[in-house]
Amino acid sequence: MPAVEKHVMPEAFLPPREDERILKVDQAQIVRKPDALLVLSGGMDSTTMLYEYRSRIALVVTFLYGSNHNRREADCARWHCERLGIKHLEIPLGFMAEYFKSSLLSGADAIPEGYYDDENMKSTVVPFRNGIMLAVAAGLAESQDLTTVMLANHAGDHAIYPDCRPEFVDEMGKAIAAGTYARIQLFCPYTGLTKNEIVKRGVELGVDYHHTYSCYRGQEHHCGRCGTCTERHEALASAGLNPQDYDSRI
Repeated sequence: MPAVEKHVMPEAFLPPREDERILKVDQAQIVRKPDALLVLSGGMDSTTMLYEYRSRIALVVTFLYGSNHNRREADCARWHCERLGIKHLEIPLGFMAEYFKSSLLSGADAIPEGYYDDENMKSTVVPFRNGIMLAVAAGLAESQDLTTVMLANHAGDHAIYPDCRPEFVDEMGKAIAAGTYARIQLFCPYTGLTKNEIVKRGVELGVDYHHTYSCYRGQEHHCGRCGTCTERHEALASAGLNPQDYDSRI
């Protein structure tokens, strides 16, 4: 089990649960035993969540579903988990690349340029991707005697990704709880945050964003023109960082 961190999230930020599996450190501090599974892509948002909630996370899962940038992201996810000493699994979902339609699964040349709220960015939607991943994560969490599944969707995704919106999170959370004996909880604390806000949190936490990857084209260097690159650059700049310093994958 990873060492207890000094940074402890206020109870208001944590989902309620029925059991009382906690470790009492002293009278002034109570830290819960790690009981959560985090879905970690290796991008900026889920990596920030990994660091912010690392005292709660017992297991991290990265799904290999065949997107252009999937493997580069997964390499970054593994790097951070090794650094923090948190167990990391990679689970293949290759059928999605074989049967689903999305420019994200169709090679670098298929990726449009622009911002996330542009109509052409809808081509990057992988149908029900988060629903599929969360279903697998919920089953894995129950199999590992964990109580919570965490996902790092955020407000910037809402424009074109239906499975990142608050209504999806609410309904998927109900389905996961109803469909598991342990009533596994879905915890998505970044749903209402922008990427700029998330990255500012990450900078305060000391997250090394050099070891994250975001470009939808999946090449060695971030292209700087696709929707996710544009959003990445804006978030880094808003946090006082030079975006060009983070365009090469380390």
